[in-house]
Amino acid sequence: MTVRVPAKVNLQLGVGPVRDDGYHDLVNVFHAVSLFDEVTAAPAPEPTITVEGPPGVPVGPDNLAVRAALLLASHTGVEPRVALHIRKDIPVAGGMAGGSADAAAALVACDALWETGLSRETLLELGARIGSDVPFALLGGTAVGLGRGERLTPVEVTGEFHWVFGYADGGLSTPAVYAECDRLRTGSPAPWPVVSDDLMAALKTGDPLALGRALSNDLQPAALSLRPPLSEALTAGTSAGAVGALVSGSGPTCAFLAPSAAQAEELATSLSRVEHFVTVRQARGPVTGAVVI
Repeated sequence: MTVRVPAKVNLQLGVGPVRDDGYHDLVNVFHAVSLFDEVTAAPAPEPTITVEGPPGVPVGPDNLAVRAALLLASHTGVEPRVALHIRKDIPVAGGMAGGSADAAAALVACDALWETGLSRETLLELGARIGSDVPFALLGGTAVGLGRGERLTPVEVTGEFHWVFGYADGGLSTPAVYAECDRLRTGSPAPWPVVSDDLMAALKTGDPLALGRALSNDLQPAALSLRPPLSEALTAGTSAGAVGALVSGSGPTCAFLAPSAAQAEELATSLSRVEHFVTVRQARGPVTGAVVI
């Protein structure tokens, strides 16, 4: 069974104070885009994993797809006799939830392979045990995520939006970015995040100019602090015609919103000359979540 699963970009990432459990309360507006990983599950004597694509993906028990398969097997009482193969196109440690996407795909693939017939609600619940971004990778589209990001409400979107993504060299650790965010806020109370009305209105009307103005990411100052050249890269994108630019999630991938598909092509050509990016990719959104192909 092969499952295709999309990357995500955070249109809004509001980070609240640190909770007693060490997590932050978040307002996360997720948006699934047409950059995909594929996860194939096949019968095997014991659980194994192989990865095709960029380096840096763990191939042991720390891999989120492996954890997802083992969790599903434990929940359903099935022996985890599966070989997982991941074909990656989502950047590794790039702020686009590639690992979480693979976990979501593994849940769907193993559910289909083992014919366990779990409901989407049960898969969402299992996904939330693995990571905060996993449920959205199952759902896709555009959605508001609350709590740690796992409590999802779909958002009405008109039309589609056109994006260009610049992959920076090397990843950024999500825990390190959150730690830097907390450090930068030392002495100042963290704001309590709320969903942006301007963002919701832009999505409903399908207006890319309004959406570009409404994009926000509370982790961006921390990502720029840890990787200062990203600031120049964002400026290069807006100078080249992007109507919105931000660090995607915890970074270091940068997301640029174009007014149209044709202008996204021009923007991608310009950004391919920016030295901070090793790869530049175009995508559209929203797209559906994890699906058997």
